[in-house]
This record gives sequence, C-alpha cells and structure tokens, in this order.
Amino acid sequence: MTHLWVRAEQRPNEERVGLTPEGAAALIAAGIRVTVEESHVRAIPIDRYKDAGCEIAAENSWPEAPLDAIIFGLKELPEDGTPLPHRHIMFGHAYKGQHSGRALLERFKAGGGTLYDLEYLVDEDGRRVAAFGYWAGYAGAAVTLKAWAAQQRGEVCPPVGVYAGKDALNDDLLAELDATGTARPRAIVIGALGRVGTGAADLCEAMGVAVTKWDMAETSSGGPFPEILDHDLFLNCIFARPGTPVFVPQEALTAPRNLTAIGDVACDPDSDYNPVPVYDRATTWDAPALRVANDPVMDVMAIDNLPSMLPVESSEDYAAQLLPSLLTLNDLDSGVWGRAEATCNTHIEGL
Repeated sequence: MTHLWVRAEQRPNEERVGLTPEGAAALIAAGIRVTVEESHVRAIPIDRYKDAGCEIAAENSWPEAPLDAIIFGLKELPEDGTPLPHRHIMFGHAYKGQHSGRALLERFKAGGGTLYDLEYLVDEDGRRVAAFGYWAGYAGAAVTLKAWAAQQRGEVCPPVGVYAGKDALNDDLLAELDATGTARPRAIVIGALGRVGTGAADLCEAMGVAVTKWDMAETSSGGPFPEILDHDLFLNCIFARPGTPVFVPQEALTAPRNLTAIGDVACDPDSDYNPVPVYDRATTWDAPALRVANDPVMDVMAIDNLPSMLPVESSEDYAAQLLPSLLTLNDLDSGVWGRAEATCNTHIEGL
C-alpha cells in the first residue's frame, strides 16, 4: 500500500501544509495510507486530520518513517548533511543553479532517495500542476508596499507576520498607506500574465495602486528596460531560467530613477539566472527589506515563503490543485511522478 507521510514544517514562520483533511480523506478512500505529523504551528489543527482517518505521528519523526513511505513537506529540510534514503515531495530549490541545491542533491545521492520537486511536477505539456504563485504574488506585493510606506516615514520596513486572512491583510495595509499622507506609488509587474503576477497586480489594484503589466512580449528585446526605473515599485514575478534578461542591473542603483522598492517575489538571489542582481540574499520576516542604496534609497523585498502570510487560504488553494496528482501516487513510474523522478535523476547524475 502506498504510504504518504505528511511531515511538520521546521522552518520559522511556516504554517502551510500541502494536504487538507478533506484531501487526506480522499486519499484514504483511494487506498493510500496517510500519516500526518503533529505540528505546533500548522494552520490546520491535527484533530481534523485524525477525524479524517489519518494516522498521527510525533512532530519531526519522519527520519524514522518506514523506508517505503513518501515524505511530503513544503519547505527545506534541516541542513544537517544526513543522507536521505526516503522519497521526498518538497520544494527542493536545487535545479536552477542555486548554490545550496548541490548539497541537497548530494544527500539524496548518498542515501539513495528521490526528490519529487513540487516546482517540477508538470503535466505532459510542461505546465506545473500546482503552485502557490497567486498568494506569493499577493503577499509579496503587500510587503513591498509596506517597504515603500516605511520609506515615506524615513524607516526601513519593520517585521511582518501572519494574517488570519486576506481581508485582515488588506485592512492593515490600507491603513498604513493612508497614514503616509502621500499619493499612491506607481508599480510595474513583470510576469503579469502568470499566477504570481496576477496576485501581485490584484493586491496593488485593491490598494488603489496603478499597475503597468508586462509579460514576455514586453521583455523579449532583452533590455535594458528604462521604463522599470520610471515606476516607484517593481514586482518581479517571473520564473528565472537560462536566457532570462536582467531587469534591474547593478548600475541602476546610481542611475536617475523613481524606483525605490523592488519586490523580488521569485526570490532566487543565489541563482545564476537572477534577473535582479542588485542584492545577494533573501530577506526575512523579521527584516523584510534589504537596503541596497541610500541616495536615493532602494529596498529589496525577497522573502521566499510569502504565502505563509496567509497560511489557510494558500494551503487550501494549493492542496486543491495538487490533490489530483496525489491521487495517482499508486503509479509513481508515469505521469507527473515519473517526470519528476527523471528530472531528479538527471541532476543527480550530473553531480
């Protein structure tokens, strides 16, 4: 019997989960065994999983799970260097030239395990079957606007946290923008036709922020793109890959510009394909904005688990997208799982 083991998230400020109790019940009805670890932070209570028929395990006990169990989480595992013998479903961040990715793949190679990277679960046409993109864009635009509002106060953006829902986030941000006493900034979203860009544009429009929406047609020339510098905010919502143009080069920091806040929602600062090479590390919930220039100021927002600001809504949305694929776990050799395993093997063989 296929055994799916939903682990607790160990990363700070991570309350999301990729499987709802309703989804777990559907998997059990399909003959899949489901174990869910207890968690002191998960946005969905463990009792709901118990009521759905799941087996319950101790928090962070997945290393002792049966070797045939498929371990399902969202964010990174502890970076302790231990070999990984299980099959893991997670966001590995290991295939786009990220310098930390090699270490993760070495652990899978040493343990004989497999990475089913959630970012690379794709259908036969190469489209991702599930993504947190909309809520990443929505929350990323919100934090970038918070960074801009802080600039109007002569400050750097203070810590951010979890919201009970979208309405609570909107009410808080509207009050903060109104308190600046200034006109709303102008924003440009690149990747506006995708899920991430749609979420970013929706948040901006809900705040009364005028949005210029660009996608592949507007960036096909390869740059430079002086129009970006004419806006107050730039929201990068594209999936970085070989050939992605640089949108804001290092020299833009000393060029004449209106641009003072960048939201790099894609957040790949250590990727070889980073299109916003004016910063070198992700930002955090405690320090959401990194100041990279002072005259005039330029702040970069690059939090890499943005949907956790709205953990219930983002979990429910993502889990609904992913469930049809999880229901095919009994056939790991084909479909999305076969493609994901082949991608993993290709990268491990290249080490």
